[in-house]
Amino acid sequence: MTTAAINHQMRERHAHPHPASSPPPMAGGDQLADQLARLANLHSTGVLTAAEFAAAKARLLS
Repeated sequence: MTTAAINHQMRERHAHPHPASSPPPMAGGDQLADQLARLANLHSTGVLTAAEFAAAKARLLS
């Protein structure tokens, strides 16, 4: 499988997440910061679009 195909599958997975794949409730600020950093990394590497990143970040911060 090519890198492009893997990236496409990852984007599809994030665009249509399974309900059980929602992030767990946050217990503290460190965990929140870690999850935000992971999201930022996914966005910067092209796995998440700007809209997907914004939506995921909003879910974490709400």
